[in-house]
Amino acid sequence: MLHRTALCVGINQYQNFPSASLHGCVNDARDMAALLKDLLGFEDSDIIQLTDQAATKANIMRELRRMVEGALAGRYNHLVFTFAGHGTQVPDLNLDEFDRADEAFCPHDLAKSGPQWDRDHLIVDDELHDLFVQLPPSVILEILLDTSHSGAGLRAADLLMDRKPRYLPPPSLEAFRDIEYRRARPAHIKLLEKGLSHHILWTACKDSQTAADAFMQGDWHGAFTWHFCREAMASGNHLTRAKVLAKIRSDLSAAHFTQTPQLDCEAVTRHAVMKAIEVPASVAPLPSDMPS
Repeated sequence: MLHRTALCVGINQYQNFPSASLHGCVNDARDMAALLKDLLGFEDSDIIQLTDQAATKANIMRELRRMVEGALAGRYNHLVFTFAGHGTQVPDLNLDEFDRADEAFCPHDLAKSGPQWDRDHLIVDDELHDLFVQLPPSVILEILLDTSHSGAGLRAADLLMDRKPRYLPPPSLEAFRDIEYRRARPAHIKLLEKGLSHHILWTACKDSQTAADAFMQGDWHGAFTWHFCREAMASGNHLTRAKVLAKIRSDLSAAHFTQTPQLDCEAVTRHAVMKAIEVPASVAPLPSDMPS
């Protein structure tokens, strides 16, 4: 029997940076919560939604710790974490990214400390990895990130089509120079390495691209989340994750989005989208039909 819990985060408003506001992230959190209920049978009590003012670093990390501690205590065997909002980069401080930067996620209370982001109000990928690596192999963790950590792929067309990038650059010229010649490893490498290879990670774009906050069919959404929810519901949870990914990529390309969503997982790719299964400690290699 599945015992599950989910955290859906969506941040449109940034307390200290009103000019950085987005439009579709709260809708994304609501859409993902609805998908979990309609497609997988989650109950309202299984899902925590943190949006805007509630989505501080302290609140997000508290809920993630609750999920992991519950899994370690045997209360949960299926965890889902979705995040929609700005991403950024910071200099690597613990030298696990030699001559690289760290990817980071911007909570509502994002703040500066001198020329850099204040790490007490920023969620660095190291923190997520160190938390999630505690999970036993029998627990499935599915992460969906509708954010980006680089502005390199931003194109003029994206700014002309009711779209906004979900990316914040470093907060000062000095901070930018600290990472200018560095390159952050993609989120899937950090979050799924060293004991996390049996979990599942969806990201809205390649590490060199920008995820779009977009006006579609009368309202704002994350382009990736909107198409993910649509294709997942259309599949009836019968298509594999890899096939759903292929459909989302096709949808985005047809709508002239420049982002290419990514899916990283191993044996569970064979199973229906968002379906949790027990996975042994040693899992099979990637299936041959996995899109690149």
